[in-house]
Parts: sequence; structure tokens; C-alpha cells
Amino acid sequence: MKALTYISLLLASLFLTVPAVAGGQREEAMSANVRSSLQRGLADTAVTRTAFRQAVDETAWLQEMSRRLSKRMPDESERMEFLTTLHWEASRAGVDPQLMLGLIQVESGFRKYAVSPVGARGYTQVMPFWVKAIGNPDHNLFQLRTNLRYGALILRHYIDIERGDLFRALGRFNGSLGRPEYPNLVVGAWKRHWDYQPTTKSADTSSASRS
Repeated sequence: MKALTYISLLLASLFLTVPAVAGGQREEAMSANVRSSLQRGLADTAVTRTAFRQAVDETAWLQEMSRRLSKRMPDESERMEFLTTLHWEASRAGVDPQLMLGLIQVESGFRKYAVSPVGARGYTQVMPFWVKAIGNPDHNLFQLRTNLRYGALILRHYIDIERGDLFRALGRFNGSLGRPEYPNLVVGAWKRHWDYQPTTKSADTSSASRS
């Protein structure tokens, strides 16, 4: 009986620490201009608010997304900080914040310290080579804002490379370019669980599918 209990706990631990679908971006050559642009994006000042222009819309979005996320992230203060940071970082990168929620659901299951079998880290499962390529040694991919900023910038970078083709961009993000499973999972999670239509158009956010 004790042996069975131990095995059950071990399996549960593995399930909680290893993402089921996370892959890993592949290191590719990039021009000096692109590298410089990504570095500038990482260096921007941190902001502790969403990208909404009106407080009423910020409140409505945070309350609704907090409600949807509560079972996956029970601590309210942690949840609100996560959502506020995510909305700002995704929006400033030109990525739909709801899409980012779908991506994080698939990549890490909202586990801050998730590590994939190939070494991708954190909520958005960023590969460590990105720190060497565009960041600095002080960047901790398990830190909330750092991880979300890297993740949003990398996805925007891939969307630009693919001329607005979101499915191909998601394939690059996961290291599975050309295969439909991962993009379908992310878009499915986005549309089923995180799609949100504001009552007024007051958020300065851009569609992730723009070119």
C-alpha cells in the first residue's frame, strides 16, 4: 500500500513539473537590425498596469480573466499580478493578450517554474539561448515579467518572420514548424477559454495576426 502511494505521489509530481506539450524554439541566425530591435524591446522600463486606456475596461478585463484563471492560479494577488503584467507585455509587443493566455495554457499549464525536456523555461517556455542572443546574464527566465516579456517578443518576432501567418509563427515558437497539432491546440485554448470582447474599444492592443 505504501509503495502504491509513493508511486502515485511520484507520478503526480512529474505531471505538475513537466509540461505535456511544450517544445522549444530553435536558434536561428538573425540580422543585426532584428537583434537590436529585440534587445531594445527587452530593455524597456517595466510598467505595473495593463495597456487599457480606461480604468473601467481594465477592471472588467482583470475581473473576468481572474475568474477564468482562478482554478489554475488560486492565489488572488499572484493571479492579478500575472494578468496585469501579461496584458501590458503582450500588448506592447503587438500580441493579443488572450492569445498569450492560450499559449501559456498549452506550453506550461500556468506553472511558473515549468521546465520542458529540452530546457525551455517558465510560463511561456523560453529557451535559454535567447538570453545569450538578445538579453544579458542577469535575466532570470523564471521571473514573471522577464519570462512574459521574452515570450511576447519572441512570438511577435516569429509572426513578423512569417508575414502574419499565426499558425506558422506558433509552430516556430514550439519548434514544430509545419505540423498542425501545436498551433491548433493554442488557438483552440485561446478561443475556448480566453476569448474576450470588450464593451468599448479603449485598449491599445494589436491583433497578433497583423503583418
